[in-house]
Amino acid sequence: MEVIFEIIRQQPNSTPVVQSYNLQVDPGTTILDCLNRIKWEQDGTLAFRKNCRNTICGSCAVVINGRSALACKENVGSELARLRNISASVYPHHTINSINSITIAPLGNMPVIKDLVVDMTGFWDNLEAVTPYISTAARQIPEREFLQTPQERSLLDQTGNCIMCGACYSECNARQVNPDFVGPHALAKAYRMVADSRDDNQENRLEEYNHTTQGVWGCTRCFYCDSVCPMGVEPLAQINKIKQKILERKQAHESRSVRHRKVLIDLVKQGGWIDERQFGVQVVGNYFRDLKGLLSLAPLGLRMLVRGKFPLSFEPSAGTQEVRSLIESIQEEESKSH
Repeated sequence: MEVIFEIIRQQPNSTPVVQSYNLQVDPGTTILDCLNRIKWEQDGTLAFRKNCRNTICGSCAVVINGRSALACKENVGSELARLRNISASVYPHHTINSINSITIAPLGNMPVIKDLVVDMTGFWDNLEAVTPYISTAARQIPEREFLQTPQERSLLDQTGNCIMCGACYSECNARQVNPDFVGPHALAKAYRMVADSRDDNQENRLEEYNHTTQGVWGCTRCFYCDSVCPMGVEPLAQINKIKQKILERKQAHESRSVRHRKVLIDLVKQGGWIDERQFGVQVVGNYFRDLKGLLSLAPLGLRMLVRGKFPLSFEPSAGTQEVRSLIESIQEEESKSH
């Protein structure tokens, strides 16, 4: 089949341009093989990264039709089928264009060096910021192995699959709007350290990862990191595990991030959904402890009153008892696991 490859090319400090290349390829041909053919047969100036060609090194991650992925893992046939499925779901009554076209762009949230090659300095710096290595300094046991049970080791299996390809970092909405957020890749590795029975620095780590929007509370829970991870690491799930460990150790009044989670669960447990009146006072106003926070709510409250959007009363949902039972069951299971 003939496929048109639209490649976003860019030089430093210049505007991106789209360059098209036509290839005759089989459906099973990988995107990386297509990039190789373009470079070898049509344009030797095209720049992109590659190494193992077998989903091990993570070097060839790019954005393929708007989704961060490994070029060595995705093939032409499955990618075109994915595009057609998307078109059919968005425009069910339109005739799908028969032209086979694939767009390839550099990873997001990182500056472009050339074409599909990005500068990953910030990516690696943010990984270093979470101290992604075991700390055993306090144990002072020289020349001895730190043994683990199979159960203890199994806690590290999922995060250990991360190949640092940058796909999750590229898709991260929180990172795009908040330059202080370390990113899902770093926090997935952070959980590996928290869960490792050989590490002696868990409490300090949790304090560090609790830092407002720089740590786990900066995550917007958009699920993009989980959806694009080629290795099934599920960074969001690891971030949520860190949050849970922080919540177990913190009282609601200690920080707004912790209050937000605890108050939300408590209010839903009480009434089936959130009572906005209590939510603002308890989270922002810290149960009337934070006068500055309470005053900051006044302009919003006045606008809501003027427009008739302030709830003067709260009506619990019809399924409150069922919601409460579900929450209590989950909390009971979580307490057993710890």
